[in-house]
Amino acid sequence: MPKLKIQEVEINVTKLNNEDYICLTDMMMAKDGEFFVTDWLRNKNTLEYIGIWEKVYNPNFNYGEFAVIKNQAGLNRFKISVKDFVAKTNAIGLFAKAGRYGGTYAHKDIAFEFAMWISPEFKIYVVKEFQRLKEEELKFVGWSAKRELSKINYHIHTDAIKNNLIPKEITSSEANVIYANEADVLNVALFGKTAKMWKEENPDLEGNIRDYASIEQLIVLINLESMNSELIKTGKSQSERALYLNKMAIEQLTVLYKYDNKLLNEFNSDE
Repeated sequence: MPKLKIQEVEINVTKLNNEDYICLTDMMMAKDGEFFVTDWLRNKNTLEYIGIWEKVYNPNFNYGEFAVIKNQAGLNRFKISVKDFVAKTNAIGLFAKAGRYGGTYAHKDIAFEFAMWISPEFKIYVVKEFQRLKEEELKFVGWSAKRELSKINYHIHTDAIKNNLIPKEITSSEANVIYANEADVLNVALFGKTAKMWKEENPDLEGNIRDYASIEQLIVLINLESMNSELIKTGKSQSERALYLNKMAIEQLTVLYKYDNKLLNEFNSDE
């Protein structure tokens, strides 16, 4: 589960219908002073905002029950819990969750308003940290997509090996040795080490060397797999292919890292 971190306090974020919901209970722990969700929810301005939000995003919102609740806002005796509010109005912007990551959660739009109720400064910190979390998620999505593309390309690579390098009538275990050797041609060309060497250097890490590759390395790996498939078909020896692929990897990584640094410099100069 992703988390925001504000003033050394971790704030849980969860997904509901592919939307981000932030834990209000955790947010209160990250801010000095006594703040209660029920006090915020009884506020007339709070209810007006939630009512408009639900009108925009929730076709099943119970406006009749909401009108009754809203009319009581501001009265000393009025108090309502999130659980009761959701039960009466069929709201989707809030929910109470039990268990390990339990607490009161609100859609990010509403959670930002809750942060503003605590203080404008606190809202700025929450929004800034949330933006950082989204940037990290985008980086992971990009890495994951390229990792999956690399896996698809790997099947093209193994087909080339199967059709051109594996002799007839050998055992599956012998064929696997050839596959592994060819995979290490790419590993050495790109990472400078075999899968076994990497595992010996990183005994505590799960997965394999490619699971820890950068986005730039994964891009180059896709290109190397395609090129190696073509080189195999032309009958190039393994040593010839290894040298060619290594040179190709160095050239492409140099260009990619130089391009990334250029973008970073342009971004920093714009700030």
